[in-house]
Amino acid sequence: MKKALYIIAAVLCLAGCRVSYSFSGTSIDPDVHTICLPTFEYKAMRVNPSLANDISEELRTRFRRMTNLEQVEMDGDLEIIGEIVGYDVQASAVTADEVAAQNRLTVAVKIDFNNVKHPEESFSGKSFSAYADYDSSNSLDAVESTLCAEIIDKIIEDIFNATVAQW
Repeated sequence: MKKALYIIAAVLCLAGCRVSYSFSGTSIDPDVHTICLPTFEYKAMRVNPSLANDISEELRTRFRRMTNLEQVEMDGDLEIIGEIVGYDVQASAVTADEVAAQNRLTVAVKIDFNNVKHPEESFSGKSFSAYADYDSSNSLDAVESTLCAEIIDKIIEDIFNATVAQW
């Protein structure tokens, strides 16, 4: 009988909590139902014509897979507005002959996160970046799509965690 009372008390305590937890690691308030994820703007000096769309679609996919939020075109309970501010290649390893042995592709984004229902969780201008290295014997064109996929995965994970997992 005591065990049953403890279980009932635990269930009632959890039911009264303001934040909803899930197995995906999200902590979305129960009164939040929609999210607006417009396509990222591209503001980097070096051009990658598909990157803004690729990041935007991967972010939408992550939210579709990991949350129950309905994606809307405007006026969502949550809104993530992003812009790509950096897309750069630099030498990351140099040989004794002062020749690049490896190059590093780095992508940087800035995010504005607006939580209409709980504005204290909102933030503006938060930077996220990720990189991938490749052998300098390869041209960027030859490895760009593979590197970008790897980089996008890292950035999306960081954005997701900062907005709804609050890690």
